[in-house]
Amino acid sequence: MTAKVIDGKAFASNVRAQVATHVTRLKEVNGLTPGLAVVLVGEDPASEVYVRNKGKQTVEVGMNSYEHKLPAETSEEDLLALISRLNADPAVHGILVQLPLPGHLDSDLVINSIDPAKDVDGFHISNVGLLGTGQKSMVPCTPLGCLMMLRDHHGSLSGLNAVVVGRSNIVGKPMAQLLLADSCTVTIAHSRTKDLASVCRGADILVAAVGRPEMIPGDWVKPGATVIDVGINRIERDGKKKLVGDVEYGSAAEVAGAITPVPGGVGPMTIACLLANTLTACCRAHGLPEPEGLTA
Repeated sequence: MTAKVIDGKAFASNVRAQVATHVTRLKEVNGLTPGLAVVLVGEDPASEVYVRNKGKQTVEVGMNSYEHKLPAETSEEDLLALISRLNADPAVHGILVQLPLPGHLDSDLVINSIDPAKDVDGFHISNVGLLGTGQKSMVPCTPLGCLMMLRDHHGSLSGLNAVVVGRSNIVGKPMAQLLLADSCTVTIAHSRTKDLASVCRGADILVAAVGRPEMIPGDWVKPGATVIDVGINRIERDGKKKLVGDVEYGSAAEVAGAITPVPGGVGPMTIACLLANTLTACCRAHGLPEPEGLTA
């Protein structure tokens, strides 16, 4: 048996098309253009590429993109002042501060200074609390993308056993909350879990988000399970640099019912969901119906 490959690129392209349709309607009917402000402090090469892609895709779906590039030595006071201005700007519906920040800046303080209604990354402590108590919130982009793909593949997730390997605030914990809200039975496992292999083998849905290259081999996967691999790890193999996930793709694909590849699985969904969140934030700010199928 070979697993069905869940094509994140195609799925993300479809999400962006839905967002673009909604944005066109917002402009025509309501005279509104959603706006996303991205703040980049310093010159981290990976962050620069990511921010450039975000800006490009924001414009492609018809939204306004506002980029704020600040030098690495920017003071906390200046960064907080910029966020305060963006919070007050009605043309800005989403604010994203690109992480990691330079060492002298307190990331938690900075993230929690963003207006929760504009926190399209879903990292603000208020959004974390709202998600955890099943209330309307901004949901972190990567778990939201995973949820969309799971719903598309399974229809209903009700009653399925889900195992999330990884307990980060960015993916593991919010992923577990979203799966709980869709009536899965959820286990959060991690590197310290006793007999991790047998915990994984019990999963109808296995989400790997631990940041260790190919940590989960195929014999940890229940036959027919859906495997969502969030990991993006750069390794060297046969003298070449290669991107691999947290799951050993070759062996897992022989057992699983469906699997996301790395690259081209979860990755493309992250920016697509960022755009969806910006659209949602704009609709909420103006008391308009939220876009169907693009929220948790």
